[in-house]
Amino acid sequence: MTAPSAGGRFITLEGIDGAGKSSHIEALAAWLRARDHEVVVTREPGGTALAERLRDLVLHLPMDTLTEALLVFAARRDHLLNLIEPALARGATVLCDRFTDATFAYQGGGRGFDLDVLAGLEGWVQHGRQPDLTLWFRIAPAAAASRRAEARAPDRFESQDEAFFARVDAGYAARCAAAPARFAALDAGADRSDVWAQIEAVLLQRGFA
Repeated sequence: MTAPSAGGRFITLEGIDGAGKSSHIEALAAWLRARDHEVVVTREPGGTALAERLRDLVLHLPMDTLTEALLVFAARRDHLLNLIEPALARGATVLCDRFTDATFAYQGGGRGFDLDVLAGLEGWVQHGRQPDLTLWFRIAPAAAASRRAEARAPDRFESQDEAFFARVDAGYAARCAAAPARFAALDAGADRSDVWAQIEAVLLQRGFA
């Protein structure tokens, strides 16, 4: 079982665009609230006024990968200081749609950026803060692409090809291999009810109820 954070608990939802994680986060919040958790739902990049402005830049303006990574970590720093850490300190459960695993998967795996640089930024910005549990919504890139095509106009990331998302998936796999006790890999290509059953089983097994 993953050890909880001092105070509250920090759960992240990860996966390539189209994996379906965002469609489950509110159901997960309701499930936890029904069990008397204070729940804070947030996302990355984003979560604070400053971080949301940086998110808009990252998703919509062209930039090189180092600039992209620096903006993502700048947003994360503000998010941690002003939302995540205060919530955990008062004992809340924080549900975050993406966190640092996404940076290693997208900028590291997808863009091919230097992982050592990302690891340095991770250390400076987070000071050891990691999720207590990461739900990894894993799905074949082709299946995720079909879902994205039906959803909305794509941003800079969603418009990438399947080869890019295959590299992102490999980036997530590397993060999972490095921290297997923290990750729970879900079959996100299954029916919605089946995916939810997997989530519930993980939470009960790991004592997050």
